[in-house]
Amino acid sequence: MKIAIIGQQEFGKAVLEAFRARGDEVAGVFCSPEKAGAKQDVLREAAHGHGLPVFQFSSLRSSYAQEALRDLKVDIGIMAYVLQFAPQEFVGIPRHGTIQFHPSLLPKHRGPSSISWPIATGAAETGITIFRPTDGLDEGPVVLQKSCPIGPDETLGELYFNKLFPMGVSGLLEAADLVVAGRHEERAQDESQAGYEGWFHEEESRIHWSQHVDQVYNLIRACNPAPGAWTELAGVKVWLYDARKHTARTFGDVKGKPGEIAAVTDTSIVINAQGGRIEVLKLRAEGGKKMNAGEYARSVGLAGA
Repeated sequence: MKIAIIGQQEFGKAVLEAFRARGDEVAGVFCSPEKAGAKQDVLREAAHGHGLPVFQFSSLRSSYAQEALRDLKVDIGIMAYVLQFAPQEFVGIPRHGTIQFHPSLLPKHRGPSSISWPIATGAAETGITIFRPTDGLDEGPVVLQKSCPIGPDETLGELYFNKLFPMGVSGLLEAADLVVAGRHEERAQDESQAGYEGWFHEEESRIHWSQHVDQVYNLIRACNPAPGAWTELAGVKVWLYDARKHTARTFGDVKGKPGEIAAVTDTSIVINAQGGRIEVLKLRAEGGKKMNAGEYARSVGLAGA
């Protein structure tokens, strides 16, 4: 089939390479313009390496973007991690329309941080959805879905790169074949089950030690490796990454206030929470680099209660 890819970053590059590897023709690639001083997007770099036309429009609403896609005369458009708004006037141009990847089981977890939120809320399952983009945010009819478990200790990075990333690539290949062959079904999303969450920013990633240890641990997992869940230790803002959860059953009676440092070991800092403790293994202090938590504690004189 002849396709156009609209996307960015490593996921967009992987989708490009997957379609090319099986012999499909990539007629052109659309990706967002880089910000001033930023590195060249890896999707753009890969497309140039293959000698493919690359289009970077500040808006896909523009008549120039629509004309560029129309001139390619493709069978289907493939949206592989797209943050730009793509209007119906754009996505409807390919002969069989356009399909889009989203890393959640829509209509649950619409929005830009859809991998983090299921982890943060303690969900045991998530997955990927391939759907028809509409002018509503992640609201279009579903073409294909695949689910996967979320492990009790799985981090954002592990869930994405080990499960959702490869599932998304293979899902786009499978869905494109179904659509172009006319063998697909489109299922409207159930709006009664819909949910939307925004970005994990400063407030969302802040640790509240008064919450139950399960909630604190889930937040740390949901923010690892980025943006990192944060707290303050001895007046210094610190982002926490690798960690272990110890409930009262496994760690004994928890004494001390939530947020208080209970112990410092050679490799970790142990912090009290409601119903247990969090053992922090890797952190980054403001202005510093990621490092061993025990090493950091010794460098700044932190000690247990």
